[in-house]
Amino acid sequence: MLGTVLNWWAWVETVLTVILGTPVVAIVFLFTAPFDKGRYAAGRMFRIVGVTAMRLNGLWRFRVRGHLTDPRRPYVVVANHESYADVFLISCFPWEMKWLSKDTMFKIPCMGWMMQMAGDIRLVRGDRDSTLNAIAQCRDRLAKKVSVMIFPEGTRSKTQEMLPFKDGAFRLAIECQAPILPIAVAGTRNAMAKGTFRFLRANAVAQVLEPIDTTGMTLDDVAQLKATARERIEQGRRALAAELGITMPPRASAAPA
Repeated sequence: MLGTVLNWWAWVETVLTVILGTPVVAIVFLFTAPFDKGRYAAGRMFRIVGVTAMRLNGLWRFRVRGHLTDPRRPYVVVANHESYADVFLISCFPWEMKWLSKDTMFKIPCMGWMMQMAGDIRLVRGDRDSTLNAIAQCRDRLAKKVSVMIFPEGTRSKTQEMLPFKDGAFRLAIECQAPILPIAVAGTRNAMAKGTFRFLRANAVAQVLEPIDTTGMTLDDVAQLKATARERIEQGRRALAAELGITMPPRASAAPA
């Protein structure tokens, strides 16, 4: 019974926070858009709206670790993907990143409007033109000194094993000569598990890992760059899981490329 009440409260406060946050993001966007071409300020305000909703729901204890010396140095940020709650967790980092997100998220009233004002990047899965446009937008954000956040698995894993990483984020990083910033996530899987929108209690951590420089790399290095980032995230998430008391399956003898 208590769990049901808390779940309803989490939904109510999240919806209200999003509705009330929309005009705030709009005001920041209107006042900063003429000189903030990367929409850094509007984006940060949008993330703050999400973090506020997360803090108020009472079910999630989310923490982040690590910092950037220069938050305006653009990175291609990659992380493992356990649940929808990863977005709330990673948004707790105190710098702005533009998120590559499926187009259905942009169709949600208020939420989608804020995503557009924030300069997030829409992707229609399986649509080549949309993919090319999304890549161009990612390049644009990086050129404007704003990091881009991509889940290289493409979707949430149904198990505790990571899905194979796609090439896109790593090709982008090499083509733009932008460093990869890996982030390890652990503990969000049951916060809002795949296949359900029910809020559950969760204790989760996201950890910034050592960046990977791409200076001088060519597209021939995509596979190695992807493997390096995946290995760092794999080690990082297992260390976090052990700290949180989460039992992980033994590692496979060879990680998928």
